[in-house]
Amino acid sequence: MSTNNGKSDMKRFVAAVAALGCVVVGAASAQAGETLDRVMKNKVLVEVTDQAYPPFSFLNDKGEMDGFDIDVAKEFAKRLGVELKVETPSWAIITAGNWKGRWDICICSMTPTTERAAVLDFVNEYYAAPAVIVVNSDNEDIKGASDLSGKKLGAEAGTTYEKYIEKQLVIDVPGVDPVKPEFPFDNATAVPYDSEDTAFQDLALGSGKRLDAIVSGYLTARERVEKAEGKFKIVGDTLFAEPIWVSVDKGDPEWEARIKEIFKDMEGDGTLTKLSEKWTGKDISSKQ
Repeated sequence: MSTNNGKSDMKRFVAAVAALGCVVVGAASAQAGETLDRVMKNKVLVEVTDQAYPPFSFLNDKGEMDGFDIDVAKEFAKRLGVELKVETPSWAIITAGNWKGRWDICICSMTPTTERAAVLDFVNEYYAAPAVIVVNSDNEDIKGASDLSGKKLGAEAGTTYEKYIEKQLVIDVPGVDPVKPEFPFDNATAVPYDSEDTAFQDLALGSGKRLDAIVSGYLTARERVEKAEGKFKIVGDTLFAEPIWVSVDKGDPEWEARIKEIFKDMEGDGTLTKLSEKWTGKDISSKQ
């Protein structure tokens, strides 16, 4: 009799341990896929990006976010089976990480750096872009990077362009040795802006009034130069080449695996190439 009770107690104990194990495993799984679970539950993907970075992200004539990054995010959300919501806080806030569930993904033309990699995970490269110098059309002093010494240089706050001006830029791509570009100038003064729109407005006032030049991405700069009808010009050679990656908040490997899978499909069926050519006139997309 006592033997049977002992066996029953042991069975209950084993069952309890097994049940507890299932709870622990289940909790770990939920935690590992927290972002993916949230997106699929809410049926909404919250994309965070820059409000004024044409042709990648900008407000169009209808007051809607548009551009290459927005189209890529729309296609990504479609393949995930959810709606897309776009939010546009300042770039410095985006790159500070610690999103705490406010945003799910940044398909937002971000370059990996050591500082950013400490607070964000970089998932996959989806295009590459050169960085250039833009000056007012009346400027004859700046013809390249070696002429930037002592100049006031505008850049969007928190960007690799600001870091370049400060001579602190290190491009630290996951799985690749860090790359530090050349800085062929003495100290220059970085003038940070919340938006490139404001920086170009100041440069339009004339050389040296508020800025001597702007450091920006070539494709964005080219579009602004063309639309400004003679107010600006791009000078010199490429300063450095930026590998642009999708970024997310830290700690969700299941979400990152799903992102890689969808981007691989978009590259494989030519979608990334098609969208790249639509917005930039050439294929700048990266192989997945």
